Amino acid sequence: MNRTRVVVLGDVMLDIVVQPVGRVAPTSDTPANIRVARGGSGANFAMALRATGIDVDYVGASGNDAASFVFVEALERGRVVVHLQHFDAPTGTVVAIIDSDGQRAMLTDRGANVRLDDAFVTEQLHDPFDHLHVSGYLLLDAATRHVGENALALARSRGISTSVDACSLAPLLALTPKVFLHSSRDATMLFANDEEALALTGSENPDAALDTLALSYQEVVITRGELGALAALGAQRFAEAAVKTEVLDTTGAGDAATGTYLGARLSGEKPLVALQRAMAASARVVGGLGALG
Repeated sequence: MNRTRVVVLGDVMLDIVVQPVGRVAPTSDTPANIRVARGGSGANFAMALRATGIDVDYVGASGNDAASFVFVEALERGRVVVHLQHFDAPTGTVVAIIDSDGQRAMLTDRGANVRLDDAFVTEQLHDPFDHLHVSGYLLLDAATRHVGENALALARSRGISTSVDACSLAPLLALTPKVFLHSSRDATMLFANDEEALALTGSENPDAALDTLALSYQEVVITRGELGALAALGAQRFAEAAVKTEVLDTTGAGDAATGTYLGARLSGEKPLVALQRAMAASARVVGGLGALG
C-alpha cells in the first residue's frame, strides 16, 4: 500500500527556552527554568504531522555544529527523514522568554537558514511526494522568499497540494500582508493564528478574516489559542473549542495543531474531526516547557 509522503520546507533552529522564576533583576541574577532543545516552527509542524502516521521529509539549511546535530537527532528520533544543506555558518537559534501566563517573546537569529538555495530544494523535490508544506518564515525573509515561492510553484505545476503558515506577526507586518499573500499565491491551504489572520485581511474579527482568506485559498485554518480554532473549506465553515488544560508554555502549540490538522485531512478526515484532533494535540504541548519532540 502506498503511503502519503509530505515534504516540509522550513528553518533549522536550536531553541533556548527561558522562564524566569519571579521578577527579573536587571543587573543581577534571576532564577529561571531553562531548556535547550531543537526548535523551528516547521520542525514542530513536521513532528506533529509525522505523529499522525504521514511520512515526512524535512528540508532546510544548517551549520556543521552541535546545534545541527541536536536538531537532526530529534527529528530522526521522531521518524522524520531530514535533508539539510550544510554551510560554514551557525545553525539558527531562538531564545524564547516565557512569562507567567505561558506566553512567549522570541529573539531570533536565523543563521545558516538564510543560505538555503533553489538548487538544493529542487533536488529534494525530485522524487514523488503528495503534499508540500512551506514554513512562512521562508517567505517572511527576503533572503529565502524566492526559495519558498519557487517550491510552491513547482508543486502546483505538478498538481500537488500545498500549504503555508503565516508564522509570526511582527515580520509579517514588516514585510506587509500584501507581499505575503502574493508570495503564498500558489498555496492551496493557509494556516494562521488570530493576529496574523486579522493582519492579512484588515478584518475586525476572525470570522470575517476567515471569509476573506477563503477567497484566496482552498482551505484555511485559524488557530485561536484558548478560544480554539476555525476552519474554512470552500463555502463550509467549522469551529472547535480548545481543550481545557493548564498552560505552562505555548511554544509550538499552534504548529502541533496545524500539523495534526493536515495529517488528519490527508488521511481522509473531515475538517471538523481534523480540528478536534488538532485541539487535542495543542493541549498536550502547552502543558510542557518548550515544543515537544
